[in-house]
Amino acid sequence: MNKVGKAEILKIGKGAPVFRPDLIAVEEPLEIRIGFGKEGKREQRSISVTMRTPGHDFELALGFLFTENIISAYDEVVSIRYCQDAGRQEERENVVRVELSPEVQIDFKKIERHFYTSSSCGVCSKTSIDAVKTGCPVLHSSLKVDESIIHQAPAILRREQQVFEYTGGLHAAGLFSQQGELIIMREDVGRHNALDKLVGAALVKQMIPLADYFVLVSGRASFELVQKSLMAGIPLMAAVGAPSSLAVALATDFNMTLLGFVRNLSFNVYCGRERLIYENKN
Repeated sequence: MNKVGKAEILKIGKGAPVFRPDLIAVEEPLEIRIGFGKEGKREQRSISVTMRTPGHDFELALGFLFTENIISAYDEVVSIRYCQDAGRQEERENVVRVELSPEVQIDFKKIERHFYTSSSCGVCSKTSIDAVKTGCPVLHSSLKVDESIIHQAPAILRREQQVFEYTGGLHAAGLFSQQGELIIMREDVGRHNALDKLVGAALVKQMIPLADYFVLVSGRASFELVQKSLMAGIPLMAAVGAPSSLAVALATDFNMTLLGFVRNLSFNVYCGRERLIYENKN
């Protein structure tokens, strides 16, 4: 499936208006279904529909299941595939079915809020927030990152954003080593989808918990992104944009380092400054 689409636009600027072709980021729904239950009593249920950019769909499904505390390890997954009974071919490519081990126990009341997720949505209501906090680990990572590494990360991430270069319409999440090496990068029209894809890739590689890495997201730092990073054991989140008040509160509660406005050789530290190595210029 294509990540980039085409559109005919009217360009209005300093000169005369002109019609021209343009490239746009593709956004399509992905339904995530799970198969669960004991042998001989298997059931299937749809648990989420998210608006996403096609690509790395299996990683997105795995990352979603892990960060929402539905699975705790990759070995709880028996198989993952596109649904063959979902109608036309284009519809099948928008439905992923994850078969879970018979031993996996699911409390569906805890995941009711996930039945529909837009590409830009966050968590809503106090009940949802309390449910999200359940299962988040308090981080005890000894990671320390030099400020120069943080300053370099946005440029490194941007260089790897291939689809963004064509469309300007995608978010990115990058996993970096303590030395500033970009380990995994994923793009998506939804910022939380990009992070779920990254976590899903790390889950398949048996890298979780990601206690020795930090993550950089291309937009703002929302409560949901902090929660997903906590579930993956990421001790430091840096964002090109601003964090929300709930994001700061959650990061503080669970001992995560949270940085915002990481750009132009500057950034704000909202909590967890002990994980940074920086020069005191006073």
